[in-house]
Amino acid sequence: MAQKPSIPKGTRDFLPFQVNRRNYIYDTIRTVFKKYGFAPIETPSFELSSTLMGKYGEEGDRLIFRILNSGDKVKKADLSALEQGNLPRFANSLSEKALRYDLTVPFARFVVQHQNDLTFPFKRYQIQPVWRADRPQKGRYQEFYQCDADVVGSDSLLFEVDFIQIFDEVLSALKVPDFTIQINNRKILSGIAEVTGEEDKIIDITVAIDKLDKIGEEGVIKELTEKEVSQQAIDMIRPLFNLNGDTQKMLAFMQEFLAESEVGKKGIEELEYVFAKTELLGLQNAKLEFDVTLARGLNYYTGAIFEVKANGVKMGSICGGGRYDDLTGLFGMKGLSGVGISFGADRIYDVLTELELFPTDINQTLRFLFINFGEQEVEYALPILRDLRNNGVTAEIYPSNAKLKKQFKYADDRNAEYTVIIGESELENKEITVKEMKSGEQETMALESFIAKHCK
Repeated sequence: MAQKPSIPKGTRDFLPFQVNRRNYIYDTIRTVFKKYGFAPIETPSFELSSTLMGKYGEEGDRLIFRILNSGDKVKKADLSALEQGNLPRFANSLSEKALRYDLTVPFARFVVQHQNDLTFPFKRYQIQPVWRADRPQKGRYQEFYQCDADVVGSDSLLFEVDFIQIFDEVLSALKVPDFTIQINNRKILSGIAEVTGEEDKIIDITVAIDKLDKIGEEGVIKELTEKEVSQQAIDMIRPLFNLNGDTQKMLAFMQEFLAESEVGKKGIEELEYVFAKTELLGLQNAKLEFDVTLARGLNYYTGAIFEVKANGVKMGSICGGGRYDDLTGLFGMKGLSGVGISFGADRIYDVLTELELFPTDINQTLRFLFINFGEQEVEYALPILRDLRNNGVTAEIYPSNAKLKKQFKYADDRNAEYTVIIGESELENKEITVKEMKSGEQETMALESFIAKHCK
């Protein structure tokens, strides 16, 4: 018995209408990226494991898909590491390559490798798939696309301001009615760790705080306790979980809270600059909010961090990003500041689907379908098809003279805008009959008139 075909969990096939919708999202994002001066690049779907491992924190490393060595390389597996229970070393001996977890670390590798060919500040965008061994659920897939834009070679906060504008412009163009851009600064989080006397626990604190919206206040406190953060520090941090309201008042509160931390005060100063310049430019639809609990658990962020959420939709963040002042330092290129953002195209797709925001004509990719009445009519139609296609008009002819009902159903299924009818009368009078599928109205005109109208 033949095996029933299936695909791995967390992956998806895409039907034509879905691809059209996805391209609508990508094209919208790409258009805005280009408007702000970003250039496209691409990187391989897999990297050396050494490029990726250790860059995302302990939790991120667990979600990296490793690629098993093949051929003679399998013989090089470190069995002594397995016997000693050193599973990370054993895994590394089995796998020299891994699927990329995101586009940011490969971009850092790209910049270092091609530094002599780039002009700095270098602004790039990249739209490609990434893979994560995460538990599949709504809005979370093991294979998904990211749409990234990054700037490296400048520490100017004007780029943070630009990225806020890009979030706002893209999601406004996609007609998302209500969304919030949340912003924080990792310097503020470092300041919190400093004033609570837990500098060495900064990673544990940020990872736990980042889960506040998922596991709640008590869940965060439990995790902090398990990570041996002192009770005194937890008591100091706890009031921050419910800090909300007016941005200026929250920043003023944090200014006082971090009065003894220079790095924390620097983070507040940077946020105040970004808010001021954003207010000067204005936003179309976005709400910009300071969220002191926003941590984004990736270790490489050092300054501003962003997350964007579609309000009224039960889903996590649909965009994110932040500043990473020394990410390229991981590959030997010190002192190169960078900042970037990522649009979660798959989650945006789900939001647009749930809110019914896709344009109704997005799948109308076929302008003309020529009905097939027989060989003589086909010979009459083919030169017209050629002229239409040469002028960038989508057109095709039904491949056989099947029953009209079947041909018109095909036209409906393909969302054809018009059907073209060439029968005996049209052949005899050198005419053509065009039927608009949506309204059912049809018009017979001279062939020359049709060509002049549609082949410009």
